[in-house]
Amino acid sequence: MLGAIGMEAFAERARQELIATGEKVRKRSVETRDQLTPQEEQIARLARDGLSNPQIGAQLFLSTRTVEWHMRKVFAKLGIGSRRELNGALAQLGRDR
Repeated sequence: MLGAIGMEAFAERARQELIATGEKVRKRSVETRDQLTPQEEQIARLARDGLSNPQIGAQLFLSTRTVEWHMRKVFAKLGIGSRRELNGALAQLGRDR
């Protein structure tokens, strides 16, 4: 995304940091648009397990607003409207661990 908006130096730095952690840069495409990112998946699992947005933020060192932003994206991608639906939606994706 950083590269797409002309921030090549930031995109390269993010790529290098991901490689250093052993992660891979996910290619953005029409096929991956509706897939949860690893961050979204982790937040969704924590929310499913009953943690509030402030608790999730504290655990992941994120602001509550960032968690809220990710949760909105999770709901949209999974086609759900509440946390009560997370368990079933994650189970359908095979991510109910």
